[in-house]
Amino acid sequence: MELAAKYSPEAVESKWYEYWMRENLFHSTPDSRPAYTVVIPPPNVTGVLHMGHMLNNTIQDILVRRARMTGFNACWVPGTDHASIATEAKVVARLAEQGVKKSDLSREQFLEHAWEWTYEHGGIILEQLKRLGASCDWARTAFTMDAERSKSVLEVFVDLYNKGLIYRGVRVVNWDPEAKTALSDEEVIYKEQQGKLYYLRYYVEGEDRYVVVATTRPETIMGDTAVCINPHDERYRDLRGRRLIIPIVGRSIPVIEDEYVDLEFGTGCLKVTPAHDVNDHMLGEKHQLESIDIFHDDGSLNEHGGRYAGMDRFAVRKQIEVDLIEAGLMERVEDYTNKVGHSERTNAVIEPKLSMQWFLKMSELSKPALEAVLEDEIKLHPAKFKATYRHWMENVKDWCISRQLWWGHRIPAYYLPSGAVVVAATDEEALRLAQQQDPSLVMADLRQEEDALDTWFSSWLWPITVFAPALGEGNAELDYYYPTADLVTAPDILFFWVARMIIAGYEFRGKKPFENVYLTGIVRDKIGRKMSKSLGNSPDPLELIDRFGADGVRMGMMMSAPAGNDILFDEALCEQGRNFCNKVWNAFRLVKGWQVDEALAQPEAARLGSKWFEHRLWSAAVELEDLFSKYRLSEALTLLYKLIRDDFSSCYLELIKPAYGEPIDPKTLAEAEHFFELLLAYLHPFMPFITEELWQALRQRREGESLMITQLPHAGLADEALLVAMDEALQIISAVRNVRASKQLSPREELLLEANPHFSDRLDAVLLKLANLSEIKRCEIKSDGAVAFVVGVHEFALPMDGLINVEEEVAKLEADLEYQRKFLASVEKKLSNQSFVERAPEQVIALERKKKSDAESRILTLQQSLEQLRSL
Repeated sequence: MELAAKYSPEAVESKWYEYWMRENLFHSTPDSRPAYTVVIPPPNVTGVLHMGHMLNNTIQDILVRRARMTGFNACWVPGTDHASIATEAKVVARLAEQGVKKSDLSREQFLEHAWEWTYEHGGIILEQLKRLGASCDWARTAFTMDAERSKSVLEVFVDLYNKGLIYRGVRVVNWDPEAKTALSDEEVIYKEQQGKLYYLRYYVEGEDRYVVVATTRPETIMGDTAVCINPHDERYRDLRGRRLIIPIVGRSIPVIEDEYVDLEFGTGCLKVTPAHDVNDHMLGEKHQLESIDIFHDDGSLNEHGGRYAGMDRFAVRKQIEVDLIEAGLMERVEDYTNKVGHSERTNAVIEPKLSMQWFLKMSELSKPALEAVLEDEIKLHPAKFKATYRHWMENVKDWCISRQLWWGHRIPAYYLPSGAVVVAATDEEALRLAQQQDPSLVMADLRQEEDALDTWFSSWLWPITVFAPALGEGNAELDYYYPTADLVTAPDILFFWVARMIIAGYEFRGKKPFENVYLTGIVRDKIGRKMSKSLGNSPDPLELIDRFGADGVRMGMMMSAPAGNDILFDEALCEQGRNFCNKVWNAFRLVKGWQVDEALAQPEAARLGSKWFEHRLWSAAVELEDLFSKYRLSEALTLLYKLIRDDFSSCYLELIKPAYGEPIDPKTLAEAEHFFELLLAYLHPFMPFITEELWQALRQRREGESLMITQLPHAGLADEALLVAMDEALQIISAVRNVRASKQLSPREELLLEANPHFSDRLDAVLLKLANLSEIKRCEIKSDGAVAFVVGVHEFALPMDGLINVEEEVAKLEADLEYQRKFLASVEKKLSNQSFVERAPEQVIALERKKKSDAESRILTLQQSLEQLRSL
């Protein structure tokens, strides 16, 4: 295979990805090897690749590729999520562009459009992942609404309902007026928002006096059914048993007493709106208050809104402020900073709303899942997230699992004419159950629930249903691949998805769904802002791949991606990744460009270099294994980067390189190619394309062979004494090079190195070659005028006699010394000025003092150098 002069990702990446696919190298079937299973966090079927996907899937691919190369039968299952809210919103928007409203269509007609959208867009993000190099088992691609997954979801619903864990009831839920559906608590994002606090006058019925009630939502007063005071609040003792008049509305409501009211907060009077606040709803049930729902599903006021009926809630807020002031019913208005809930999907402000919904009881289901994480049966990486997980799980609420959508798994509940409900996975089973109550019923008499299930109700079964239905006996594949090994996901869905998968695993399989959870950070720009389309600070991942190559982008992401910490992404990191690819490419071309002479014996420097690098490689392999076991992938890549750039390219290759135009001995070349092959193998999980290209070019390979399915060798026992000695030798070489630079000596000029008699000669051949020394002389007394330095416990010297023009060097140093003395004098004059010292900022004074200290150190060094030169 002929190598180009420069690495070209576009010429390499598609070629090898097609090869891996053609040879079916990503596919896994059960065999005698231990399984290593990863299930992809299914991206939304409507989605396209963004930087978060790039990070998450790069990490997964690294783990999967390394598992393949360490003896595991690796299976990475891809797929997508039907994303009820997001997909339905996209379909509704497209229909609107065509002049069609959702309400104009039947459910079946709308679903035809939704499936059409899915077929058009569903595979986009998975195809984009291939550009990244993702080694998924594409034959296993799953979709949360395909036939097998849908069957499992419905069976699970029926099972939980029959166990008494699913129920239907009226509760205050988080209502998204834009999507027109309920949301769970976890789908609400709270944002700090500048608003107002309105102080309203509620007059005492039959009297000319009022109490002041504070609220941030004056538009909800039409739903008030009481005002609550604390029974211990002496300010309002005379209000007990009285009634108040809701301002503008004119309706009379009772004053109730409850210790729930905080004596210190606000005015101590709390308006109670049971249909539009969770806590108010609990008060309402406790005190048997009426609940008045004042909102339409779109957030406009309904018939209970009186004069404001039909107006949007925020328009009402503005108008009612004006009306209250004009009516003399507004005490005052203050600016107020509040945390306001927004829909995670549509960003609409959430409206707490009384609604009939389906719920799953969570308190008992969650106990095994909490215990599993607290006792490290399932490990979170980093472990700091255990505290968050524990807090969520110890305060878990019943899960609102119904959504007022058509796109999704339709709830398998059927209403009989009598009002009774039967729950069944199929129409046939529903009719059979219904006929047990009334034999005369036919299918047309049954009405299926209109609501769909929360999307998470399907994805919480994902590690199970990608292999088999959730219930029943399972199958050989499920038994082999489950539980999975590692889950890679973001901390913001630790409860949304991770905790629920753990719950489902113990409930339906009696065991954990995965061993480890690797929690990534958030990808931010280089000044710390979260990447988003609205800020315009999020690059297109595919454009990055076009510019820097997939390997360059993967390296750029991973070099700054410690587990659980946010990633400050800078395109310069991708450029560094591309440059590293070129470094590896050029090192390979150097090795493959050497001509071999079979008659040559191996030089001592090359023998020592090969021995040292072999042990350096084993030491690095052990460290890599430790870093992977701790999921410190960023550090693992940094280790490999330095190993290849510094130890292999800058040291080892320089040590074994023959003189220009000269051939190399066969033993050294064979060892160099062997080491290169190992380095490519260790680097492959991080940078799969360039490593495959060079591995294939290294030797004649058979069709079907690939670096990705070779096995990493077990590391030998590293000679630590040799590694320490080489580190010391490299420090000596660096010191010699620094002396050359400071004395402007040519790198080709051979120098004599004087060392103390106790310094070992073990690596003399290394020093002679890399430091370009003529001799290493061991002696007690160093030559006069020699430049001395210390490494470890040993002193060394480089005689300068005849190597430098003493007069010219003395003149340069004297000129520099004179400049430094004048500079020091000017700084001392400034610091001796009392007015300057008293008035200048502290940091300015500190800077001047540092200048003084630096100048004094420089003067001392110059004086010592002059003394040495004058002694020559």
